[in-house]
Amino acid sequence: MVFPDRVVLDFRFRAIQLNRLNWRDFARRENPAASALMARMKIAPDDRARVKLECVRLLSTLRLNEAKMHLILGFVDTYLRLNDDEQKIYQTELEKLAPVEKEQIVEATMSWAERAEQKGLQKGLQQGLQQGMLTLVTKQIEHRFGLIDSQTRERLSELSSDQLETLGDALLDFSRPEDLAEWLQSP
Repeated sequence: MVFPDRVVLDFRFRAIQLNRLNWRDFARRENPAASALMARMKIAPDDRARVKLECVRLLSTLRLNEAKMHLILGFVDTYLRLNDDEQKIYQTELEKLAPVEKEQIVEATMSWAERAEQKGLQKGLQQGLQQGMLTLVTKQIEHRFGLIDSQTRERLSELSSDQLETLGDALLDFSRPEDLAEWLQSP
């Protein structure tokens, strides 16, 4: 905000693309934000279960009040949802931990799961996340290539949250509408 004789307000932000940061660089930082944001960083498909365990492990070592802990666990659970195979890997890795550390992690996650179940949050959060991602990706496509047809819009609405996230990243490399069509046709 500028007046003729002075600048009153000047924001300068440094943009950080979490999906380009390596989660390993943040795994041992005793910081609740690091624990949460690791869930959005660059993660190899084979590391997803390990990253979630590291997020929860780190969070369980911090002395946070219950509300903050549940907020961050909700973020991690929303953005790093594991499929059945990944959940098995998570449980296997959890079993390898020292008993005290394992107990802290189980206690934290059970408390979150109970609270989320009581409030019916998980399903609502997932649906809200999916709808928000769909809206964002649709707007990005329309901003870049113009209005999209109903067939493409319908195909986009069938994508999972993970697929929408992958598409959002892929859009950065698309230079023509046909790139989108090809991406949507690929398995």
